[in-house]
Amino acid sequence: MKTADSHFLFPLSGRREPQSRRRRALQAAACAAALLPLFAVTGAVAQGYPNHPVKIVVTFPTGGAPDILARLISSNTAIGQTVVVDNRPGAGGNIGAEIVAKSPPDGYTLVMGTVGTHSINGALYSKMPYDMVKDFEPIAFIASTPNLLVVNKDLPVKSLKELVDYGKANPNKLSFGSPGIGTSIHVSGELFKTMTGVQMAHVPYKGRQFAIPDLVGGQIQLMFDNMPSALPMVKEGKLRALGQTGAKRSSAAPDIPTIAEQGLPEFEATSWFAMFAPAGTPKDIITKWNAELKRIFALPEVAAKLQTLGLDPMLSTPQELADFQSKEIRKWSQVVKDAGAKAE
Repeated sequence: MKTADSHFLFPLSGRREPQSRRRRALQAAACAAALLPLFAVTGAVAQGYPNHPVKIVVTFPTGGAPDILARLISSNTAIGQTVVVDNRPGAGGNIGAEIVAKSPPDGYTLVMGTVGTHSINGALYSKMPYDMVKDFEPIAFIASTPNLLVVNKDLPVKSLKELVDYGKANPNKLSFGSPGIGTSIHVSGELFKTMTGVQMAHVPYKGRQFAIPDLVGGQIQLMFDNMPSALPMVKEGKLRALGQTGAKRSSAAPDIPTIAEQGLPEFEATSWFAMFAPAGTPKDIITKWNAELKRIFALPEVAAKLQTLGLDPMLSTPQELADFQSKEIRKWSQVVKDAGAKAE
C-alpha cells in the first residue's frame, strides 16, 4: 500500500518536493550558473573593447579592392589598437569567410565581405562551410565598384558589338578569367554569356595577380575585372576596356561606356564590399565599428583615394546592409540558376 508521501524523495528544509519539480529546479540553477560567466565575459569584452589588436580577414590576395579597403581602414583607424589585415584567399573567398564565421564573437576577428562571399557563393557551391546570413552580424556596407570588361590588346575588337560578333563567329574560342569561382568577376562573365549567347570558357585563378599576366599575354582573351585593379592597366595601354558593368558610368572613367548603353540595357553587375563580424558579436561593438568606418571613409584623403580607384563609398547602418544583402542573394541566385553555373 502506497503512503501519501511515497513519491516525495528529496527532503528540503524539513519538507519534501516532487522529484520532477526538484530536478527542474536543479537544472535551472545549473544553467544559470553556466551562463553567468558567459554574460560576464561578453559584458567585459564589450566594455573594454578593444584591448588588443583587431584582425580584418580579406578573402582574396593582396592588390584587389577588398585588400585596398581593409588597408585604408588599418592605416586610418582611431580605435586605439592596431588593426591587422590578414589575407586568406581560396575557394572564391569561402576559406577566409569561414575562418571569421567560426571565430569567437568578441569583435577581434572581422571580415571584409564581398558580393561573392555574402551573396553569390550560396547559390554556386553545393556545400557551403558557413551560412552567409546566420553566421554573421552585418556592420556596414562600405563601397561598391563596377567591373570593367577588358580584353587583350591584340584581340581584333574595339567595341562590345565587335566582341559579340567575334564570339559568335568563333564559338568556344574565347575564354575569360576570374580570381575565383563565385566572384562578381566570374558571374559577370556568366551573365554576359546568358544575355548575348556568346559561348566562352571560364578560367578561374587563385587571384587576379595570376589572371592578369595571362590576359596581357593572350592565354585568356577577356576579363570582367574590378575597376580599381583594371583601370591602371587600361591607362598604361596594357589592356583595352570595352565597357563598364554598372548602371551608369563611373566618374573615374567617364569616357568608357557602360555595357547597358551598348545594347544590353538589363546588364548590371557591380562588386560590393562590406564589413561583417561573427554572429553573436555584442551590439555595442557593432555600433562602435559602424561609427568608425563612417569616420574613416569621410576623411578627405580616403575619399580622394577611392575616387581615383573608381570605388564609390556607400556607408550604411547594419540593418541597411542586412536588407541590401537579402536583395543581392535573391538577384544572384537567379543569375546563377539561369547560367547553370556550379562549383564543387
